[in-house]
Amino acid sequence: MRCAIVHYWLLKMRGGEKVVEALCRLLPGADLFTLFYDPAGVSETIRARRVVVSGLNPLRRYYRRLLPVMPLALESFDLRGYDVVVSSESGPAKGVMVPAGARHICYCHSPMRYLWELYPDYLHDWTPSKWRRGLMAPVASGLRVWDHATAARVDEFVANSENVRRRIRRAYRREAEVIYPPVAVEEFYHEAAEDYFLVVSELVAYKRTADAVRCFTRTGRKLKIVGEGPEYSQLKQMAGPGVEFCGTVTAEELRRLYARCRALVMPQEEDFGMSAVEAQASGKAVVALGRGGVLESVPAEDPCGGVFYSEAGEAGLERALGEFERIEGSVAPRRLQERAARFSEDRFAERMREILGVGGG
Repeated sequence: MRCAIVHYWLLKMRGGEKVVEALCRLLPGADLFTLFYDPAGVSETIRARRVVVSGLNPLRRYYRRLLPVMPLALESFDLRGYDVVVSSESGPAKGVMVPAGARHICYCHSPMRYLWELYPDYLHDWTPSKWRRGLMAPVASGLRVWDHATAARVDEFVANSENVRRRIRRAYRREAEVIYPPVAVEEFYHEAAEDYFLVVSELVAYKRTADAVRCFTRTGRKLKIVGEGPEYSQLKQMAGPGVEFCGTVTAEELRRLYARCRALVMPQEEDFGMSAVEAQASGKAVVALGRGGVLESVPAEDPCGGVFYSEAGEAGLERALGEFERIEGSVAPRRLQERAARFSEDRFAERMREILGVGGG
């Protein structure tokens, strides 16, 4: 059985790329196809594969601006000769043309957010330029038609959460099986907390990191932020002395930051939220906006597992931080670590083997 894995872009290691790593281990002979590729930004597991890139790759520095031409680039990939194609989707990866007789399985992190559930925010709040807003509407409309149509090219959808399964149903009118993404829970550990909270996130508008920066700057609490992105400079300017930007860190350093933080802060709505599982695997609670995938990954029935707030913004976050500080001494690290184990790589592999029809090993 000859297999191909299609991922929208391989530029840095985030949640989607960790899923690609796990798929590579499940499909050791699979080739990788991607729109944009930076070997320096990904793991050795990915670099060891044959990676086929699109003709857009020389422009990868501007990848965020190239969405209108991505469909053409994806449809140009030659997938003849492959028996199984697995697309890893939160960009337009599922739009590849699969040969007749091949099986196409889409592991969906989310339908494209900027075309579907977050489109009003991008159009009205996160795109300040009037001329860009004017161009966005017709471009997005055409891409939505293409994105919806390409759902018919998929034989089976797999969603990374119940939250995303509902999005798939709304956007594509397709059903999906839920398989939670893999987290290397056994690699994380717990240590006594130091005086800081932690944010682990790409610095883009929909992650709402600005809410955390404003809240922690105003209240004087200490915050460390792991991640980079287009909002870095703006966030740095608004941050007070208690907010530290760590940038991109090694896997070892990230585990240490989790182990010693007071709690993870998630001011955004996540598709699933692997960072919430990583925090719990470190024996740490989560303070989060109570929407989306975090409701599945953080035990809401256990008040010491996390504190949710309902309204996005710094006011709601501040109230949740105050509530967490009242229960902080009751958090049970070992109980959180035990609950995080249900999102292990082994469980992901077992479920995906059933879908893919491959043996263990």
